[in-house]
Amino acid sequence: MREERIYAVYIVTNVRRGVLYVGVTGDLVGRARQHRFGEVPGFTLDWGCKRLAWFELHGDVAQAIAREKAIKRWPRAWKFQLVEALNPDWADLWEGLAGGGRYPWEDELGQDPEGVSARLWFDEARPHGRRPGVSGGPGYPLRGFRDDRGKGRG
Repeated sequence: MREERIYAVYIVTNVRRGVLYVGVTGDLVGRARQHRFGEVPGFTLDWGCKRLAWFELHGDVAQAIAREKAIKRWPRAWKFQLVEALNPDWADLWEGLAGGGRYPWEDELGQDPEGVSARLWFDEARPHGRRPGVSGGPGYPLRGFRDDRGKGRG
């Protein structure tokens, strides 16, 4: 029997609205730890991208890779809106991921606004890796988006 894997598309940054790195992994906890403690040589280490600002889970690796590639092509302003839809203060999500704190979208009981545990949110109800409060589908910007020049979709 094959074990189901969960894949994550994620964004790490150095500071709020700073340098962004979009990645995909089959081990979000391990990968976030590598970024946080500077264990990954290259872009993220060079630019100090240690803070996990956003992530999205997928049950299919091809879907996760396609989502990562789509987000990488987005303008910075769209990526900012994606992060701020769930993490408006750009809190470091490492503590919640490591089990030592809450995510910004959780209440004091660890529940998300829809009443589903954020740590267990990936289930059959969200087969496409969508998070509560995110209106854009895979590869598309959020509806109603306007960039800094007043242009955009929606």
